[in-house]
Amino acid sequence: MPATMPAPMTTTSRPSRLSSALHARPRLRLYGLLSLPLLWMLGVYIGSLLLLLVTAFWTTDPFTSQVQRDFTFDNFINVFTTPAYLSTTARTIGIAAVVTVTCAVLSLPLAIFMAKVASARWRGFLAMAITLPLWAGYLVKVFAMRISLGETGPVNWLLDPFGLSGPGYGQFAVIWTLTYLWFPFMAIPVYTAMRQIPPNLFSAAADLGAGTWFTLRTVVLPLLMPAMIAGSLFTFSLSLGDFIAAQFVGARTQMLATIINQNVNLNPPLAAALTIIPILVVAAYLFAIRRTGALDKL
Repeated sequence: MPATMPAPMTTTSRPSRLSSALHARPRLRLYGLLSLPLLWMLGVYIGSLLLLLVTAFWTTDPFTSQVQRDFTFDNFINVFTTPAYLSTTARTIGIAAVVTVTCAVLSLPLAIFMAKVASARWRGFLAMAITLPLWAGYLVKVFAMRISLGETGPVNWLLDPFGLSGPGYGQFAVIWTLTYLWFPFMAIPVYTAMRQIPPNLFSAAADLGAGTWFTLRTVVLPLLMPAMIAGSLFTFSLSLGDFIAAQFVGARTQMLATIINQNVNLNPPLAAALTIIPILVVAAYLFAIRRTGALDKL
C-alpha cells in the first residue's frame, strides 16, 4: 500500500486572529493607528499646556523668588490690566499681522511667475532659492540679518553712494527679519496652489473680456485663498511667539514673547499667565478662519 504523501506547503500563511479582527472592524483599525499620535497630543502637548495653566494660578515670593503654590487670580488680573502688557500685546499682534500680509503679497507675484511664466530651469532655481533659507539654522539667519542691517553692514554700504541709509535696528527690522524667516511657509503652499490652476481658466476669462487685474481678483485670488490661509497659520503663529528676532534686531522693540522670556526665571507664574495671551489669540484666529469656511477648502 503506497505511503500517503504529506500535503504540499502553501506559500501564504493563514491570517492571525489579530489581523482578522482588525480587518473585520475598521473602527478598531483606525483607533489603533491614531492611538500613538493621540497619546502624544493628549499626554505631552495638552498635558503640558494644562500644567502651564495651573502654574499661572500660583505666586512668587518677592524676596526669595520661590514659587508658592497659593491659588490666586492676581497674575491674570495683572496681565489684562497693566498698560505695558496690553500695549506689548497689541504691538506683537500688529507685527505678526504685518508679517503675514507681507509674506502673502510677496508670494502672489512670485507664484504666478514661477507657475505660469518661468521656464523649467528658472522654476527649479527659484524653488531652490525659496527653500534654501530653511537649510540654515534659525540663529544663523537672524544673525545674518543683524549684520546686514547694522551701521557698517551691507545695506548701508549699498545705499551710501545714493546718500541714503538703511532702517537700522527697530520695529521695521523685526518685521523684515520675521518676513525673511517665515516667507517659505507662505510661498510654498501658494506656489503649489498656483500650479494646480488650469490654464484654460485664464483663457476663458480673457475670452469673456476680463482684464489682468480683474482676472487676478475674481479668479486667481479666490482659488489661492485656502493656500494663503494655510500659510498664514504658520507665519502668524510663528511671528506671534518669536522673541529672538526682536532681541537681535529690535533695539528697544519688545514683543510679548520677550517679556515671557524675561520672567521665566524671575516670575514663572506671571510668565505662564502671559503665555495665555498668544494661545487665546491663535485660538481666536483659527475660530475666525473656521467661521469663514476657508478651512473646508484646505
